[in-house]
Amino acid sequence: MGNSVIAPDWALDAGTPELLVSPLTHLGLIAVTGEQNRTFVHGQVTADITGLGANDWRWSAHCDARGKMWSAARVFMQGDTLMMLLPKDTLALDLPEFKKYAVFSKAELTDASSDFAIYGVAGSQASQWLADNVSQFDASAAVSQLDNGVILQDGERFIVVLATAAAASLFADVQQYDALAWRALEIQAGYPNVPAAHQGQFVPQMCNLQAVGGISFTKGCYMGQETVARMKYRGGNKRALYVIKGHSAATITLDSQLEIALDDGFRPVGAIIEVAQQGELVLLTAVLPNDTEVGAKLRVAGDDSSELTVQPLPYSLEEYS
Repeated sequence: MGNSVIAPDWALDAGTPELLVSPLTHLGLIAVTGEQNRTFVHGQVTADITGLGANDWRWSAHCDARGKMWSAARVFMQGDTLMMLLPKDTLALDLPEFKKYAVFSKAELTDASSDFAIYGVAGSQASQWLADNVSQFDASAAVSQLDNGVILQDGERFIVVLATAAAASLFADVQQYDALAWRALEIQAGYPNVPAAHQGQFVPQMCNLQAVGGISFTKGCYMGQETVARMKYRGGNKRALYVIKGHSAATITLDSQLEIALDDGFRPVGAIIEVAQQGELVLLTAVLPNDTEVGAKLRVAGDDSSELTVQPLPYSLEEYS
């Protein structure tokens, strides 16, 4: 079977195929090398990086001095290189911010996106398929270290980061799905894939970084720590990331305005973080007031026939409030 994009019978409102393989060309990689690569990044992001093992990965946020996020990324080791996986458009603006401070450390940061191919693998057959086709895959590890890449495990989903030629060989005869299918899974997971359009707008807790293990409140100083800590210990955060599902005849973008239903009509609310849309079917994440209730009704401004509903999150925010 030769490669193709999107199986003809896949739909946004259908379940995950038994084996979903998606090329994640919208994601990029920052590679950090040098003897101080861990300590440098540890001093820049919200997560504990010095304690990151070879078989672990974690979310982190990179903030400016005000505590507003430049990016949210998955951080992991690939051999001796520390890697950060994040949207390419975010990377383009975030990497220069890291480099401003790297001159004071024995660490070098580069855009390694062109050195690797990134694939998402999911579905009930995903783990077995990887075990059958990748000899170094370890189903018990959050990160499998390969000779020419890594595999990140996230529950029943996997992100394969491989040298381009090796990836082409591995996935040569596998039906491939458009990244829309993977985006839908990321949205349903309530993940904080902050786009370039919203850089510098949100404190990490506004995108639920604390709920996905992306903030250490016991580590040393990092950019924006004072604001992040104040949000936890003194309160003041009034926003959170929500999963929203429904339909709209309008093409929804990150610039689209959401409106929430009130007793006397609708009012503008929130900011869209990530969208998966197929025809009129819509799945998205958005930052809304953190007292928004599950089941709340919204619409897209300019499309009065649109109907969107806030979905339950797959994790709890209560213990982090």
